[in-house]
Amino acid sequence: MTSRRAIYGIVAALAMSGVAGGQEIRPPTCHSCQSLEEAWWTGPMLAPSAATLPRGHFLFEPYLYDVRVHGRYDCDGSRQSAPHSNGFGTLTYILYGLTDRVGIGVIPIGGYTTVSAGASSSGVGMGDLTLQVQYRLTQFQPGHRLPTISVTVQESFPTGKYDRLGDRPSDGFGRGSYITTLALYSQTYFWLANDRILRMRFNVSRSFASSVTVQDVSVYGTEEGFRGHVKPGGSWFLNASWEYSLTRSWVLALDATYAHDSSTRVVGYNVIPVSGQATRPIRLDSGTSEAFGLAPAVEYSWSPNIGVLLGARVIPAGRNTHFTITPAVAVNIVR
Repeated sequence: MTSRRAIYGIVAALAMSGVAGGQEIRPPTCHSCQSLEEAWWTGPMLAPSAATLPRGHFLFEPYLYDVRVHGRYDCDGSRQSAPHSNGFGTLTYILYGLTDRVGIGVIPIGGYTTVSAGASSSGVGMGDLTLQVQYRLTQFQPGHRLPTISVTVQESFPTGKYDRLGDRPSDGFGRGSYITTLALYSQTYFWLANDRILRMRFNVSRSFASSVTVQDVSVYGTEEGFRGHVKPGGSWFLNASWEYSLTRSWVLALDATYAHDSSTRVVGYNVIPVSGQATRPIRLDSGTSEAFGLAPAVEYSWSPNIGVLLGARVIPAGRNTHFTITPAVAVNIVR
């Protein structure tokens, strides 16, 4: 608990120091300062924007990525081997400005997994589908400290396969649960000593998941013959990002993230083949997990409305957490 609070404090302090300190370094009204119109952005790799689209405008942003899993540490800190895998995936933000303050969107996900010691996915599968509504509370204005702030509600629907996976656990791309996520997004700009803009985002989200009925082999580690229920734990996610406008078209970006997942509990029994009798009750507890990640990226924009991002997220192995490297490419289109 102490380490988690410390990380919360460090990320929050970095975010707030950037917001406050930048405005004091260089007022945006200076004649030599880069204007907001002279900076084109695609957004960093991970942090969603607190800004909403103008009424009637669309954003289309597809991501292609590869989650490369290399291993993990158990709860006691000992090294545990894990099959190397590549989780090739696609995630697309499709957003629409319902009004200047209200945005709606849909986020479909798909994937294909290869495993070094086991069967790869039988084909490309769809993950859980997410719908979202975003409401902008405030709007950043040059010369003022108040950032753009918005609240977002997301609901993920269990459209992806998650149980009865047979001999291909890698076919599991969903969680089988309805997941509600409440988020607070913020975004601001400040001017560095060289008059260039540094855009910053700081987001906090909290997710809640419903219970899931599970049969046989599942993404929760159950085996053939299992019958029972799973209660996924809730999660916190903190994300701070910085984007430096190197030129009008080129941007250097960095995300810093912290995730805390509560324990997931599995309760049920295994059915004995042939006899159909049930074994003794099964109770499994995943334990909590914590993960800290960094995601550097480079952005290039051909115009204010179209750009591309190339980056990689790195999450070191930790408490119930795999060591992963995730290269990604995304295209950002606004109309």
